[in-house]
Amino acid sequence: MSETIFSKIIRREAPAKIVHEDELTMAFHDINPKAPIHILIVPKKPIPTLADVSEEDLPLISHIHKVAQTLAKAYECEGWRLVVNVGEKGGQEVFHLHYHFLGWPKA
Repeated sequence: MSETIFSKIIRREAPAKIVHEDELTMAFHDINPKAPIHILIVPKKPIPTLADVSEEDLPLISHIHKVAQTLAKAYECEGWRLVVNVGEKGGQEVFHLHYHFLGWPKA
């Protein structure tokens, strides 16, 4: 997999507003938000797309979903969704797997 901006953010070589980090993932605010709360959840393991996830990666994918639940609670979201774009034609711009956490806080 080639170098991406997300790899640089994970290594702290590029700036980002990080809101969560653990041994498997990092989450930071999207620079072009599409919702009141728009956070990218990125695995530290470089996986190009969701289509490239292997059986051994399934615990990591489950962990990403738990991170999303944690973010929803932390930001007191009334509603939220996860979006994953796959491939260029699917709207993926950075080829390092990432989930868009889009949240709407309680009024």
